[in-house]
Amino acid sequence: KVRCERDEIAAVAAETEELADAALALITVEYEDLPLLLDVAAAREAEAPLIHDDKPGNIALQFDYEHGDVVKGEAESDVVIEDRFGLHYVTHACMGVSGVIADFDDLTGNLTLYSNTQVPFLHKREFAEVLELDPNRIRIIQPTIGGGFGSKLDIYPFEPICVYLARAAGRPVKLVFSRAEEFLASPTRQPARVLLRSGCRDDGRLTFRKVDMLLDNGGYTSWGATTPMVMMQTFSSLYRVPHCLYHSTAAYTNNPYAGSFRGYGNLQATFAVEAHMDKLADAIGMDPLEFRLLNAQEAGEVSGQGMHFRSCGFKDCLRTAADRSDYRARRQQNIEQRNTGPVQRGVGMASMLHVGGGAKIYPSDGCGTILKLDDFGHVTILTGASEIGQGSETVLSQLVCEELGLPLTSVTVVNNDTDITPWDVGVHASRTTFIAGNAAVGAARLAKEKILKAAAAATGQPMQELDLRSGGIVQRQDGSTLMTLDKLLRSMHFQDKADLVITNYYYEPPSVHQDDQHKGDVSAAYAWACQVVEVEVDSDTGVVRLLKCTAAHDVGRVINRLGIEGQIEGGIVMGQGYALAEDLMIRAGHCLNPGFRDYKLITAPEVPELDLSFIETMDGEGPRGAKGVGEAPAICVAAAVANAIENATGVRIYQLPFTPENVYRALHAAAHDPPV
Repeated sequence: KVRCERDEIAAVAAETEELADAALALITVEYEDLPLLLDVAAAREAEAPLIHDDKPGNIALQFDYEHGDVVKGEAESDVVIEDRFGLHYVTHACMGVSGVIADFDDLTGNLTLYSNTQVPFLHKREFAEVLELDPNRIRIIQPTIGGGFGSKLDIYPFEPICVYLARAAGRPVKLVFSRAEEFLASPTRQPARVLLRSGCRDDGRLTFRKVDMLLDNGGYTSWGATTPMVMMQTFSSLYRVPHCLYHSTAAYTNNPYAGSFRGYGNLQATFAVEAHMDKLADAIGMDPLEFRLLNAQEAGEVSGQGMHFRSCGFKDCLRTAADRSDYRARRQQNIEQRNTGPVQRGVGMASMLHVGGGAKIYPSDGCGTILKLDDFGHVTILTGASEIGQGSETVLSQLVCEELGLPLTSVTVVNNDTDITPWDVGVHASRTTFIAGNAAVGAARLAKEKILKAAAAATGQPMQELDLRSGGIVQRQDGSTLMTLDKLLRSMHFQDKADLVITNYYYEPPSVHQDDQHKGDVSAAYAWACQVVEVEVDSDTGVVRLLKCTAAHDVGRVINRLGIEGQIEGGIVMGQGYALAEDLMIRAGHCLNPGFRDYKLITAPEVPELDLSFIETMDGEGPRGAKGVGEAPAICVAAAVANAIENATGVRIYQLPFTPENVYRALHAAAHDPPV
């Protein structure tokens, strides 16, 4: 049964692409037409045909969460507003397409996979189950990966197909997507229909929030079906909300299936929440910044969902972004200058909360590190953490070098082979710097302890008076060098009781699984941010230009400034694309723009001026105080742009993307309302 356009029907392996194409042309498939389910609301109707016969009502997953009493909260409200929001399809658009090489050895029964997965150790376990192989017979090697953004968290059908072909052919088989196939067969960011009802008192205190979401799951279930686990955190915990009720349904359709994508549902939730923060503030005559500050979470608080905010720079983010952008003055000035010409300026603010220390999804959310020093003071870090372009190799090297007093040139990172490296759960949930960083620091501290103990014996100095700096053993008090590290390591190696400095450390964060009511401290740390954007809106054409983004992010501590600037800048541009340009056009179940010519990405000329500030809250659990920030910068851009368009024009647009056509329709009272 074919359920969506990306379904695999037949597979051919050949020595050349031309031979494979010729063989595919010989295959004839006969289809019987089935009724199409393209609208997610229609898929939930009683008479709707089933996409999967064993899934009544076409329900993939449902989530329900509650704290407090929303009926009581609404009764206590002086202002109540309700709106519908519509969020659309976008794709990851990684520069590197999906692919795999399968090498099955019939003699040994060993399978080697060269895969650009983000979760090699989970891949190993899942392939063992799918292929009914001993996990010890499976080796996953990661080549250089051209981006992931969540697109490579699952086993996708092309991978076991490649293994079966390799087994049948008795030779290695390579399967690499074309760009069009990448568009057709990769998961998407999940489209969402949001009904949000919110209230507050005249003094500005939030009273309640009630949410009903309908999510298009597509033809199959991937990670997109579980994005409500993150969405509900924003609705319940970004601000202090005493009463919250959340319901979501992910339903099957014949559309592309939804997967994990940077931000993991948070962009959709934040878009709705931050629109209501502005609308509620306006309704009671309060400045939107003051309204947010009044309801903002602070360090030491525990949200209704059980999230512990041990470190929290939220208010500092709000004040910093507002001050650096001159938000208050610009907002008022824009309101006064409305309708003075076709081109209007607007400023908008939005905030976000996201996990900053991983997320407890699997039995273990940890990472292992093996550290070894050779006779010449060179360090090899064997880490389970994968490098997919986010800069983890540099950060881990820096953390280890800070502990051992070595230059970065003294470090080699090995991280791409399940036969060599220790276990790690994978690259997702903004976890690598935090989780793998703690593992690397732990291993480095064990190595340092061993080295200083040997140095104390060699120099006759008390261990507590020694330190490692600039490649040597030094007096902690005055920094004078007693001996070089490489000399000490050689003496340890070649003495009568030969010894090597090899340590290992496994870090498991103190986060917990959410209970059956979706409550619990799911992350070891939480990232916060506020972004203020300035836009220019042309009412004659509907064109919206993003001129500037002023961003303030609580990052715990900056480890690598160049790297974190790159993360924030790239995330903002990804959020800009979600807001203004990108639209995976699905019509009648088909993708109409499967390529970079017609799928509109943000390019260099459209990138706005960026003003970045880092709020260092020195998280007590993070490595050297750091938090994860990989997903955070993309989350609130679209919400801020929506608020800026309203500030410029007085028109609130509830549906993404803000393409010229959609904006023009909205400004001229011809917009389509978000679907029910």
